[in-house]
Order: sequence, then C-alpha cells, then structure tokens
Amino acid sequence: MTTVRITRTALTRGTLAALSGLLAGFAALTVAELVSAAVRPEASPVTAVGGAAIDRTPAGVKDFAIRNFGENDKLVLQLGIVVTLALFALAVGVLALRYRRTGSAAVLAFGVVGAASAVSRPDSTGVVDGLPSLVGAVAGAVLLYVLIGRLTRPRRIPGEEQEENEGGWDRRGFLIAATAAAAASTVAGAVGRTLNGRSSQNAVASREGVRLPAPASPAEPIPAGAQLRVPGLPPFTTPNNKFYRVDTALVVPKVDANTWRLRIHGKGVRRDLEFSYQDLLDRPLIEREITLCCVSNEVGGPYIGHARWIGVRLSDLLKEAGVKPPSRGGKADQIIARSVDGMTLGTPVEDVMDGRDAMLAVGMNGEPLPFVHGFPVRMLVPGLYGYVSACKWIEDIELTTFDDYDAYWVKRKWARKAPIKTQSRIDTPKPFGRPEAGTVMVAGVAWAQHRGIEKVEIRVDDGPWRPAQLAEQDTVDTWRQWSYPWKATPGGHTLTVRATDGTGEVQTEKRTKTVPDGASGWHSVVVSVD
Repeated sequence: MTTVRITRTALTRGTLAALSGLLAGFAALTVAELVSAAVRPEASPVTAVGGAAIDRTPAGVKDFAIRNFGENDKLVLQLGIVVTLALFALAVGVLALRYRRTGSAAVLAFGVVGAASAVSRPDSTGVVDGLPSLVGAVAGAVLLYVLIGRLTRPRRIPGEEQEENEGGWDRRGFLIAATAAAAASTVAGAVGRTLNGRSSQNAVASREGVRLPAPASPAEPIPAGAQLRVPGLPPFTTPNNKFYRVDTALVVPKVDANTWRLRIHGKGVRRDLEFSYQDLLDRPLIEREITLCCVSNEVGGPYIGHARWIGVRLSDLLKEAGVKPPSRGGKADQIIARSVDGMTLGTPVEDVMDGRDAMLAVGMNGEPLPFVHGFPVRMLVPGLYGYVSACKWIEDIELTTFDDYDAYWVKRKWARKAPIKTQSRIDTPKPFGRPEAGTVMVAGVAWAQHRGIEKVEIRVDDGPWRPAQLAEQDTVDTWRQWSYPWKATPGGHTLTVRATDGTGEVQTEKRTKTVPDGASGWHSVVVSVD
C-alpha cells in the first residue's frame, strides 16, 4: 500500500509540476504583454521571436510557407511559437521538481532569448525593446520557484511519521497559489492587450478622417470589354478585402497619419526633403490602374491582383530633391525604401524615373489604403515584382547604389532586379474539373505589366496552339482577360496556356521556381470530360 501511495503521489506531483511550468510560461507571456504596452506592442515576445524567426528563415522555407499556408502563414508561425513555448514550459516544470533553481534559470534564459530577438529586429528602438521579455521571464521564474516549493516542501502533520506522509506536501497551498497566479496572469494579459489596442486607436481615427482629394490626373475609365462574362473568372478589379497580402509583418503596423513623416535623402540628393501625410495630399495626385504581382506567385498561382491606385508621382519628388537617373549622370542607381517595421526594398532608380507611373500611393479602389496594404503610404512601381518595388508603410527613401547596399530580400538570395515575367493562368475550368462534353469556355488572365499582352494561345493535349479571344486591354500596366470556346470530347484532357507580351516575347515553357526572380513556365490543368 505504501508503495502504491508513493507512486500515485509521484505521478500527481509530476503532473502538477508540469502544470506549474505551464502557468509560469503563461505568466511570463502575459506580464511581457503588459510591459510591452509601456514600450511598444512590437516588443512583445511572441511578435519579437516570430519576427526574428522570419528574418532567419531561408528563402525556400518562406516560399514553402506562402505556397502551402497562403495568408495564414503568419498565424501558423505564431501558433507554432506558442505550442513550442508550451512544450518547453511543461518540460521545465518537470525539471524543476528535481532541480528547482535550474528550472527557474531556464525560464530566465528563455526570456533572454526573447529580449535578444526584440533588440535585434530591424525596427528596434534599442535595448528598451528587451524589457518586456526580461520582466516577463523574471515573473515566470519567480512563480515557478514558488509553485515548485509547494510541491517539494512536506506538510508536517503532528503525530505522524514522515515516511507515512510522503503525500503530505502542501496541496492546499499549491492550489491557492496556482489559482491566484492564473487569475493574475489572465488579468495582466487582458490589460496589456487593451492598452496595446488603445495605442492603435489614433491610427484608426486618422484613417477614418481621411478624405482623398480628386486626382489632378484621373485614370481613364476601364473599358467595358475588359471584363469578360465568363463564370469562374475573377473580377477585373480586385476588391480590397480580397487583394492578396504577402509580407513579413507578424503584427500589421498601424501608423497614425497625423504623425507620419517621409524622408528623402542619400547620394545625388541636393537637399534632403521631408513630407507629412497632408503634404502629399496637397500635391497633384495621379490615379492609375495597376496590377500587382508577388514574386512568390507560382505558375498559375493566386498572388496577383488589380486595383485603382491614387498617389503622388515618385519621380516628381525625386526630381525636387535633385535626383537624376544613372542614364543622365545620377550618382545613385538604387532606391532603398524603408518601412516602419524595418523592412527594406531596393528599386532601380532608372525604372522609377523612366516615365512609368511609379507612385507613393495613398488610396486604393477609392478609399484610403487599408492598414494591411500599407496605410498611410506605400510605394508602387508598375512592371516590377513587389519585393523590389511595393514597400508598405514606407517612411524613408534613401538614394544609394546596388554595390553599396543589399536590401532585405537580396540578402536572402533573391535577385536585385526583378521585372515581372510574362505569365498567364487558366481560371476555368478548374484542375481536375469534370465539364460535360460540348462547348466548354476556357478562360483566365494573362499579364506582363508595363509591356502589355498582345496574344494568348491555348493548346489541348499535344495539339496545335489556337488563339484565344482577348478582352479589351485597359493599359499595359494591367492584366488582361481571355477566353477560348473549346469543343470538348469525352475523356481526359490537358489544357495549356501561353501568352505573348507587347514586345513580341512569347512566354517561356521553361519551368523555374520562384527564387530568385519569379516563377516561369506554362500553366496547365487536367480535366475529365463526361
């Protein structure tokens, strides 16, 4: 009986020790969340560690995450971090049952990792960013030490021998301490989230107060024939809430437009310039139809969208600063655009100043930029993949050279210059679809921003290429819809599409991955005709 009692007691104590570790981890995170409200939300451990993990993840792994999880890649990362922390906390709790001080020291060590991650982030404001992780770790370490003490300190009962009281540790004291810790941690976390939420209220209010002025150079109306009436085709203009999002921000920056500033400086700049948000709104604005595409978009992929953008022509601002393109003797050949979250993007100066509608956008589809798409200001350069042109939440433009500086993605083995490749996609019928025999409308989109689409062709199985019917072209900076009435016969078939851009270049058949400068190859779908 004594042996059985001791074994059950050991199991109970082991379980409660693991629970102690979990409570300590929970306390560390919630206290850190509370402290981050006094520092800045981005300094909280999960955000800091997650951002550091993104920074150190190889390009191929990031591409895998985007391909498999899409816009949920950041949620998956955050859940992974939380699960890892929970497992670590459970193990530390069990360890502390035998090595009490070592367990608490492990919690402190993990806090140091969080603090180092926060301080190392590109947008770090200095050592103060490490405080949330450190203070939270101290709270967690102390709590673990106290709870384990309740499990290891026997409760002596008068008149009983100690050997018969192996299960006499302070159950009541442990339960009181654990319950109080859980309640206090929950309150700390709730207060922290509330305070961090209030820090973004000014940003939300500033966006709600924006009234975009009429553009001095409005976009031409989209031709009626640009949108084909084919079921399964995406709309020509992508709604803001359906527009793809690919970036590295775990927490979407919410920037107060009233305090936002943009600085232009660097090589070849005669005088530094600084603009407020209102300064940009007061300038002549251009409105343009521009299709954006992410370099992580695989052949036939979804990371492309079209919108009507309004903003300030970027070349005008550069000229005011005295900047000249390299072809006219300019000292800088690269623009480094910096975001408020520390992201850097490198763009060729020549492309921005060659007459295309490169802009600092303030509006998207008739409203101020949504926060997820860069409010208050983002950069756009038609014809270039987003990672070298479409800086969201931009706050700094530095003129430099490609020899002197590698931007964020270039350091991770992506190409320095990345013009968008000629691509096409079949949207209907869907892969492995089962259309009925007869006339089946095959349709999709093709794009070659800043060159336009001249021709789209369809091939059925290994047959000849047949010209598709093109929707009306809006501009060379937009995608183009197409359709092909296919007389489908029963059986399995492979449909393949290719496009020819406005320069006469035919889309290459050669398949390449997205790294280092975008995917290439023909898109095909396999269907079974009934």
